[in-house]
Amino acid sequence: MNYRMLGRTGLRVSEIGFGAWGIGGPAKAGNTPIGWADWDSATSKRAIERSVEVGITFFDTADFYGFGKSEELLGEVLDGRWQNLVVASKVGHVLAPDGSIQLNYTRAHIFDACEASLRRLRKDSIDVYQLHSAKLEHLEQGECIEAMEKLKSQGKIRSWGISLNTFTPKREGSWMLEHKAGDTLQLVLNIFNQKALEQILPRAQELGYGIIARMPLQFGLLTGKFSDNARFDPADHRSMRLPPEILARGNSLVGQMTPFAEKMNISLGALALKFVLAHDAVSTVIPGIKSADQAEQNAAASGAPALSTEDLASLHALYHTEFRHFLDHLQQAG
Repeated sequence: MNYRMLGRTGLRVSEIGFGAWGIGGPAKAGNTPIGWADWDSATSKRAIERSVEVGITFFDTADFYGFGKSEELLGEVLDGRWQNLVVASKVGHVLAPDGSIQLNYTRAHIFDACEASLRRLRKDSIDVYQLHSAKLEHLEQGECIEAMEKLKSQGKIRSWGISLNTFTPKREGSWMLEHKAGDTLQLVLNIFNQKALEQILPRAQELGYGIIARMPLQFGLLTGKFSDNARFDPADHRSMRLPPEILARGNSLVGQMTPFAEKMNISLGALALKFVLAHDAVSTVIPGIKSADQAEQNAAASGAPALSTEDLASLHALYHTEFRHFLDHLQQAG
């Protein structure tokens, strides 16, 4: 496993991290699935254990993943070992009485939520605390910024940042950079979604932000493991985000990646992770890990062989000519 510095935080992290949404298991906001159906506690715990064994030191979670279950599992398995590991969590999503998702970035909620996350994680301080998809109006209002800085001064958190919107990272990301707010930015970066490369990364790197790249596999689509006929459990969020028409179109585009993977003698999933890591502005990439096998497969993408400059340029070119048009379909699906 290779390691990188998380921007100016002073934290050294594994370049392959652990995306912990999946271990939160199934969850719903009203009738809308916001979790993962293929889940069990024992498999999730083994996934965490195996990740540590293969050198993963960065774990990214949120208080909304499984409504606290993801944080609880991490705390249960890693209690007593946090001194050698780094955890990032998020705040701001709450479930309203009617089952809808609401955003709450008030000072009081952030303080209370941080204490609850610390209890679940069994930690005295959160290494990276992130505003979970806060919108521009929340940042401009300023209460959430003040709350994060207060938590940092109190030692409840070591650093903080924002997890940016999937398809429109520029608005909030640009505000953070302009005001030099926080220490980290979490954003979507994958072969199908390269928006952040032009809109955010150059300036963020210049200013020393730690970059956490999420959704490198586009919910598994970029691994090529789904057939056009694959169907997801209605309790799984992918039943909405990867419907049949998205799978069919996505698989046809994934086929254009196959020659790159074959030339390097690696899997499509490894190619997808190496694409993200080829950008040195990225501190860590966080594929979702739900099993020990996935921990091993993802960790193996660290190090040699690296994506060549020529192949990287070709994948950028394919984005501009082919893949970026697919983003509209992904955005419509959610």
